[in-house]
Amino acid sequence: MTTLAVPTVLDQLKALSHEIRYELIRHLAQGERCVCDLEALLELPQSKVSYHLGILREAELVRAEQRGKNTYYTLRQDQLFKLGGALLTEIFPYNPSLTHQNKSIC
Repeated sequence: MTTLAVPTVLDQLKALSHEIRYELIRHLAQGERCVCDLEALLELPQSKVSYHLGILREAELVRAEQRGKNTYYTLRQDQLFKLGGALLTEIFPYNPSLTHQNKSIC
């Protein structure tokens, strides 16, 4: 059995950093969408939309559900909210003083 690694903050940010994937997230924020709907909204071929959705799935930012011959995608809002908090935690790991620099090389 293969275990998949949990995506890191950086993995998720990389997934969001591409223009097409960012637009997919924006459309999915409006609600569930079928791949064919996303193709039409982005004016892209199915193969390109599916490729980018696969990256977002690996980053655990969207989930897919197969219904008949169509796949429907929804945004994993919980992951986006966690990403925001995790990003801030990594940038500010403790409560530093913003007016005094303790460790300086000059």
